[in-house]
Amino acid sequence: MTKYISKIAVLLLLVVFTACEDSFLSPEPTGVISSSDFFSDDTELEAGIINMYDGIQGVNSTSTSDNHGIMYEFYITEMRSDNTETKSSEGEDAQFESFTVEATNGRVADYYDSFYNVIYRANLVLENLGVASEGAKGAFEGEAKFVRAYAYFNLVRLFGDVPLVDKVISPSDAGTSYTRVATATIYDLIESDLQTAVANLDNTYQGRASKAAAQALLAKVYLTQGENYDLAQGLCEDVMGSGFALEANFKDIFYNELNNEIIFAIEYIGDIVDDSQNFSAEWLNAVGRTSGVNFVTADARAALDAMGGDRTMYSYRQDALQLEKYQAVKYLPNGDSDLGIEPTSSDPQKAGNDWIVLRYADVLLMHVEAIMAGANETSSSTAITSFMEVRNRAGISDVVSSITKEDLLNERRVELAFENHRFFDLVRFGMAQDVLSAFSTATGGSFSATDLLLPIPQREINLSKGLLTQNAGY
Repeated sequence: MTKYISKIAVLLLLVVFTACEDSFLSPEPTGVISSSDFFSDDTELEAGIINMYDGIQGVNSTSTSDNHGIMYEFYITEMRSDNTETKSSEGEDAQFESFTVEATNGRVADYYDSFYNVIYRANLVLENLGVASEGAKGAFEGEAKFVRAYAYFNLVRLFGDVPLVDKVISPSDAGTSYTRVATATIYDLIESDLQTAVANLDNTYQGRASKAAAQALLAKVYLTQGENYDLAQGLCEDVMGSGFALEANFKDIFYNELNNEIIFAIEYIGDIVDDSQNFSAEWLNAVGRTSGVNFVTADARAALDAMGGDRTMYSYRQDALQLEKYQAVKYLPNGDSDLGIEPTSSDPQKAGNDWIVLRYADVLLMHVEAIMAGANETSSSTAITSFMEVRNRAGISDVVSSITKEDLLNERRVELAFENHRFFDLVRFGMAQDVLSAFSTATGGSFSATDLLLPIPQREINLSKGLLTQNAGY
């Protein structure tokens, strides 16, 4: 399949996607062409669709004026868990590992801005569905609503109550831009959008929204809310019957891109500035750095050594320059000949590693979680089958007669390590307070219950002139 990002040149005309100086919630046109002038047929509307994914992909730069999309997600998820840390506790990046995040943190502001900009792009497509042909309209709506739901799901889990923007708004709509809405209302929109996506999409794409991606994400939404376990189970089983499968070799999940295990990924192309990523270079010394981020904690290494099986060697490795530090292996931009991993680009700062958002192993483990239905243990043979399918692929053949919540959380940790799931899993399983408190105490951090939510960026609060309130503890 041609990568969607190779088509992005079409959007050079769409200057409306540049965010205005006032707020990323209500971008204004900055040139002579407006969205109302641009959208007139399916081809132009699909350009708007592609632009949504470009927003998630982010800009490969170190400029603070650019939106970096999903490239900064590891800071606010994996590094706020017991999985990763900085190498040298440097700068504002160290705020994540020590649980001392400030409202002025640039990484937090970038992510918040980026995903509201993605929501804007999705709303722009939805506003212009009237130009679509009857044959294409449903799929366009499904894709836009999937992307909007995905963006809001990330925002509501990270920030709690957030502004609800479900249409293209003007700068005069300050009340909408800055009024925080209850999480339950945000989840209503997320569920409705994903239900539309499930009804309107097929499984043509892995680098764009699909029916299976919407089903898997909706299952995770239900599990996150601790409700509709039967619906979540059914959604997982629908995906399990859609032709996806575990890769036989764990390494191939990450280095044989768009394989049978991938349900939804954000695609990158190496050595092309506009279509590559630099986050994986930040995780190692490949750019001549003596410091770095997202390095594997001793706690995560111990878990992988004990429970990772064949996954361990493809999950972390020792740093060649600082032997007491360890790097995540799943997204190496410069490869590793000892592990049989080829580079994804000639320049690590222009890496071509795709970012996997949803994959089949995640669905199998969510299937177990749905069957467990909030209980502390299950002996369901159906759940055990899904659980063992993941473990067997890792070379672990020990037969289990039941699965505890702790067993499932541990399995998710070692299977999905460094894929930005750990923090959300701890919260969803109701274990974040205990696990992160203990980890923080052991590592000299200062975790408290208020750290389960990020601060609303101070910049947005200042722009709101008092309308936008701050989370507790900041």
